[in-house]
Amino acid sequence: MEQAGTPGIEISHEEQGSSGAFFVQTEAGRLAELTYTRPSPQIAVIEHTEVSAALRGGGVGRLLVEAVVEWARKTNTKLLPICAYAKSVFERHPELRDVLQQSARRRITAEL
Repeated sequence: MEQAGTPGIEISHEEQGSSGAFFVQTEAGRLAELTYTRPSPQIAVIEHTEVSAALRGGGVGRLLVEAVVEWARKTNTKLLPICAYAKSVFERHPELRDVLQQSARRRITAEL
């Protein structure tokens, strides 16, 4: 997964049991990460997004959110963002909200 304006950024995904992450891994280690838990097979709770100073300001956080949205669409999973950064991306980009759990979609829309 790569996006124009962020050359060489590859988003990876791992899931073990009821937890998972989308992340950017380099030789220097994990430089960006969005973590989630799955309270049920149909729902993923976005808990935290973090981008290292080395990648900050380049749109990598948004790439992580877009990756989890793409995955949610493919797997028919609804997202519940409790991470403040992920919430802000959904607030600014209504085209991504189709994967939000209904209560989260109502809450984000009401906050606007």
